[in-house]
Amino acid sequence: MVDAPGEAPAVLELRQIQVGGRERPRLTDLSLCLRAGERVALLGPSGAGKSTLVAVANGLLPPERGTVLWEGLPPQRSGRARRRQRARIGTLWQDLRLIEELSVQQNLNAGRLAAWGPGRTLLNLLRPLETEACLAVLRRVELEPALLDQPVACLSGGQRQRVAIARLLRQAPTLVLADEPLASLDPRLATELLGLLLGLATPPRTLLLALHRPDLLAGFDRVVGLRQGRLLFDLPTTDLDAGLLRTLYAGEEARRSPARPGCCCPGWSCCRFCSCCRGWCMGAASI
Repeated sequence: MVDAPGEAPAVLELRQIQVGGRERPRLTDLSLCLRAGERVALLGPSGAGKSTLVAVANGLLPPERGTVLWEGLPPQRSGRARRRQRARIGTLWQDLRLIEELSVQQNLNAGRLAAWGPGRTLLNLLRPLETEACLAVLRRVELEPALLDQPVACLSGGQRQRVAIARLLRQAPTLVLADEPLASLDPRLATELLGLLLGLATPPRTLLLALHRPDLLAGFDRVVGLRQGRLLFDLPTTDLDAGLLRTLYAGEEARRSPARPGCCCPGWSCCRFCSCCRGWCMGAASI
């Protein structure tokens, strides 16, 4: 893809991606282009292929067919070039993938491993490196410096989420990918951590975040809808409407819960904009 004059450069390009599955393809003829500075939300019901798309974009899962380009280049084969390329892609998985037995500082420095050589990586296990840089990213996610020497196993769930985001800050990638990191969080913590993730996406950095809640779309530039492994829509967030959401989640079992106090929403089964909540009601959000 050739960038138009004045257009931000492409950070991620997926062209006609195909990934097979047992019963049906996990991704079918999927094409997507993310440009520098964009904040893109990825929506879809369970099993739509969101995690598969993130794994392909990350390079963890090579597609059966199609092309993946990072900043205009395909995956590199040589060790050094491959490490340099991988250092520019940061991923926040739902399970966080922190090493419980290691200290917070050692986990933060894991964000630098793709840029470090084997010797420096081993030294970090024996004596954690670059303390000042680690303290700086801890402050950015509002964690106390005293946590730096603590094992991750001693942290609360919210603290672990923040350490995982601080690890991304240590890595300083160009492309930030997140696979439903807010799925198991309470609304307050989900909103706080989403703000931190959106703050990462300043040019030239790009964010692609898989979500299960359309009520958290504020702050995103684009929204991509995925259904049964196919791209259903790719449009500005302001153009998303209830009809598209109903189509995206058609056939999903609606989970009900009590409406918010004083809210006109009937519960989890609705799929419309709520004037009380001033956002997509939780019915559409959690399907």
